[in-house]
This record gives sequence, C-alpha cells and structure tokens, in this order.
Amino acid sequence: MNTENPRGWCESVEDSARDQHRLNAVIAFADNVLKEGRDCYRSEPSPLFADGINVRTKEHIKWRFPGGSEAVLSNLASQQNLFRTFAALTFLTGDEQYKQAGKAAIQYHFDHLQSECGLMQWGGHRFIDLKTLNISGAIEKSGMVHELKNHFPYYEFMYEVNPAATVKYIRALWNAHVFNWNTLEISRHGSYGLKSSRLWASPFQEAEPFSEVKGLSFLNAGNDLIYASGMLYKLAGEKGALLWLKRLARQYNKARNPITGLGAYQFNQAKKVQHTEDDSNTLSGFGDRAKRQFGPEFGEAALEGKMLLEEQANTVYYENPIMQLQLASELGEVVKELAQWSRQGLSALLKYGYVSESNSFRPMLTDGTDLSGYELKRDGYYGKKSSVLCPFPASSKFLLAYVRTFIHTGDESLWEAARSMAKGNNLGDIGREPGVDADMDFRSPCDDPRALYAMLDVYLTFGHPKYLEMARKIGDNIIAKKFHFGYFLPARNSKYANFDTAEPLALLALQAAIEGKQHGVPAFIDGKGFFHANMEAGDGSVKSWKSPQLYKETI
Repeated sequence: MNTENPRGWCESVEDSARDQHRLNAVIAFADNVLKEGRDCYRSEPSPLFADGINVRTKEHIKWRFPGGSEAVLSNLASQQNLFRTFAALTFLTGDEQYKQAGKAAIQYHFDHLQSECGLMQWGGHRFIDLKTLNISGAIEKSGMVHELKNHFPYYEFMYEVNPAATVKYIRALWNAHVFNWNTLEISRHGSYGLKSSRLWASPFQEAEPFSEVKGLSFLNAGNDLIYASGMLYKLAGEKGALLWLKRLARQYNKARNPITGLGAYQFNQAKKVQHTEDDSNTLSGFGDRAKRQFGPEFGEAALEGKMLLEEQANTVYYENPIMQLQLASELGEVVKELAQWSRQGLSALLKYGYVSESNSFRPMLTDGTDLSGYELKRDGYYGKKSSVLCPFPASSKFLLAYVRTFIHTGDESLWEAARSMAKGNNLGDIGREPGVDADMDFRSPCDDPRALYAMLDVYLTFGHPKYLEMARKIGDNIIAKKFHFGYFLPARNSKYANFDTAEPLALLALQAAIEGKQHGVPAFIDGKGFFHANMEAGDGSVKSWKSPQLYKETI
C-alpha cells in the first residue's frame, strides 16, 4: 500500500494550510460537542451526550410526544459515528479528552442503563431523556421495542470499555430478534427481558425463500445482526456467532431471483392474520404489503422482499455490501463468500438497473421488471394511488460500494461502473483503470463524505496522487459548504446540528491518509442512527416521524 507523499515532492505551504484548516474545523466541532452537547441538567451531570443541538440557541434537540410532553434525545445508538470521530481525533492529536469522553458515556450506559437481559436502551424506538435520565421512546411500538437498522455500533470501542457487557449485548441482540432459530425467522423488533435461548447451539434447518412467517426479515435489521455477530467472532472468538452470521447472510443470498440475481430485501413474507378492505392500512398483519399493492398486476413477482425501489436498493446495494466487505476485510477467508455475494449483487444491479446516460437506477422488481413511470393503482405501503415511480440517482453511496467491491474482488466491470458514477457525481474521469488516463475535475462542487472515502480508498490501494487530491478537494468543499457555527450542517440555514454526522470522521480519515496513519482511524461503514415514533407537530397534529427529519429543519 502506497503511503508516500501523493505528489512525489514536498507538500506545498498551501496544501499544509488546507490540511490544517480542515483538521482545525474537526477539533472545533469536537470541542463544541464536549462543551455544549453534554448533560447540563443537574449539579453532578452524567457523562451522556444529547444527539444534537440548535446551533443558534444551544438548546439540545428534543422530541415532542403526542399530548405535549417533551424529552431531550440522548440515543447512544445515534452517537456511534461521534464516538468514532472522538477516537480518531485522539489518535491524530494525542489529546485523550475526546476518546475518554466517548468511553465515559458508554461506561455509564453499561453501569446504569443496560437491561438485565443485556440489551441497551437505544435504537429505533428507545432513548434516554437527557433531562431526567429516564427511558423514553415510542410507547405505540409494543412497549418501546428494541430495534437496530443499519446502525452498526462501534463494537470495538464498546469492547475496549467493557468486554463482558459488549458480549452480553450482542448475544442478547440475537436472542431478542430471532423468533425461530430452526428456520432463522427474525424480526426488526425485539423484546426486552427475554431469558437466553440456546443461541448458537440451536438447531437449524434452512427454510425455503419467502415462506410465510410472523417476523419480517428486513435486510436493514439483518445487516445489524450479521455485523454484530461478526464483531463478536472477531473480538471474543465465538465460533457459533460466525456460523450463524453466515447462515443469516446466506438466507438473503438464497432469496435472490435465480435468473437475474437481484435482491433480496427480505427472505420471507408476512403471514396474513387479519383482513381489511382499507388499502391505506399497511400493517404487516394484513399480509405482504407489496403483494397487496402490486399483486393484482404483477402476481408472485410482487413481494416486499422482491421490491427494489430507492429505499430497498440503498440497503441491498449500499449498506449491505459496505458492511459485508468490512467483515471480509477484518475476518478474512472464513467469510470470503460475503465479498463474492456482494460482487454478484452489484453486478446484477449494474446489468439490469443502471442507466449510465442519466447516472440513475431503475425502480424494479427482482425479476428485472422496470417500474419506471409506473402509476400506482391503489393506496398502500409504497405510496398513494396515482403516485408515479421514478428512477433514482446513482449517488456517491453507490460509487463507494462499487469502488470498495472492485478493490476487494478485482472485478473490472465494477470499476467501469464506478468510473461512470464518478462522472455522474461531478468528479470527472477516474480513469479506465486506477491511475490510467484519469482526468479528475478539481473544480468539482461535490461535498459528500462518501465520495471522499471512495477517492481515499482508491488512493490508499493504488497510490496515485490525483485521487488524494480529489479527496482533499471534497474535504475543502465540506468545510466551505457545511461547517457553520462550529458544527457540520446540511446548510447554513439549518436549525439543528447532528453530532453523529459523517463529515468529521471523513475529514479525519483524510488527514490520517495524508500523514500515513490510515490504520489508526476507525473504519467507515456508514451506520445511521435514528429514532422513530409518533410526534406532535406545532399545529397539534400527530405524525409518524424519524429523528433525521428534524435535522432538515431550517430557519
């Protein structure tokens, strides 16, 4: 791996100043989080953090529940990128205060908030009210169930704080979310307080794809189970965890369309236990929601697990391969099939879904049916009647997925796809092969940290300085466009800063590469924290809302 000076000569004064400017911005961000983002509600404050802050009033971000009660969001699962940033910053600067602050927050959770069964009080439907330190959450979700969906916690950090508590959590995660070990029926919702099952010693008989079950095998939830068990094998050497992660990953792979190789977002389907004539009622108890909305026109090709609209494609072809490739990098030959399944999946998407002329993907069914321009015939889970399904952009997320899979597998067709996507994301021509005939656009407006990581990965693998310079340019754009009021914001007029945003971590990865210290910063797998519950709006109406939507508010 080439870690030499990217241009082959001494860094210019201008480059060094740019590099220091970016690093100073991240230091300022971290200092502001330490100063303004922690518990300030008692004379002896806890070491916990809020999830975000109003950058003008310095008020911590809150959730307003139906009825008017409010709680300050402190969701440890929505702070995992923040802790990765803290760890990376300590590594690069030698200042221990950042890493110690993250460790103190995790230790507090382990000591005071981890449930007896091992689950943490965090995730999609639970958080800690920082003002009271009480558990809060979505009471409408069957008693504030446990949920992780593409969160990818920083398990190495947790294990460094408390190995036994981390192992207990991962075992409890699987115990709560696997309803039937024999058929690997899983659910995104897990219950607290369950007694431990036989876990890895449970019998297993592989079920046929799309069997009718109670629990829905959403891949975004399956991703977290796979990743957690991979980390348990890496950190604690539990061979049973390795066995079951491979079994679960295989279930999704087995549910791909046998002809196209596309899919799969789920490997089973919801069992119908209730009946309704109301198309707007999208609870899974009324049966598979894709079948209800698309079945009359498309038959058995239409199941939830066979839908590839933008949301499903992001999980199947971005979050899943990024996570699986990370496990393949860390665990090696014992999970080599994860990399191959990622390659095969992205190749299928490229063949059937990618439109290079517009740098976009077709909305599809996994049999390859193109749903571009399709007008929904009835209300349902995927939209209102008469809504039209449209292609969606091949954003920097997909660029990163194709770059990393090419690097890991050497499949040249994936590099060609990445080349087209780089052009479509205003990066210029990354070359017909790495370093060959590249014509990068160093005036690019791109400010996406995922594009930065894509360029950085190519540089660190192949050593060509143009890719590092492009990563620098993206980093400069991030500072110019997103660093305001001492925080990283979607725009200058944004109301709230999300402490868990990916930008500072990407900038530290860039600085580490410049210094030849890339192995000392946490890997980027783009975990995304969120909280989802009913919220009372300013006009008194109640709506189902997700916390990332709060950070889109402007003044």
